[in-house]
Amino acid sequence: MVYVVVGIAGILGALSRYYLGLFIDTWWHHIFPLATLSINLIGCFLLSWLTMYVSRLNILHPYLVTGIGTGFIGSFTTFSTFSVETVRLIQHTQWSMALLYVLSSLWGGLFMSWLGFQIGNILFIRRTQKRLSLESSGGKK
Repeated sequence: MVYVVVGIAGILGALSRYYLGLFIDTWWHHIFPLATLSINLIGCFLLSWLTMYVSRLNILHPYLVTGIGTGFIGSFTTFSTFSVETVRLIQHTQWSMALLYVLSSLWGGLFMSWLGFQIGNILFIRRTQKRLSLESSGGKK
């Protein structure tokens, strides 16, 4: 069953990447691959947030968490497109753009993962504290 969930989520993630890429490309006509960078950074944030918040709440079946993380986010983000776009920039002697792309992908991805981790953790702690506060007051708050 997990394969079906991951497969369906993968289809939705790939379609989301495609349409978001088209949307970004309609207003951004430049040699710099902003669509792929944006999508990958969003994916870094979402995966960290998912792991630190949603999966710890135990409100979703583990198959759904796997489907969202591996299927949706895994197909939403793309290392292969990032690699091809970097090689194309180098082939067109766009060295500064290629370096900017690689560094912004690396450092931006790490930052967005850290941010998703932090926000997810803070939200989880707040939710847990609120639940404990309600339980200790007998649900009368």
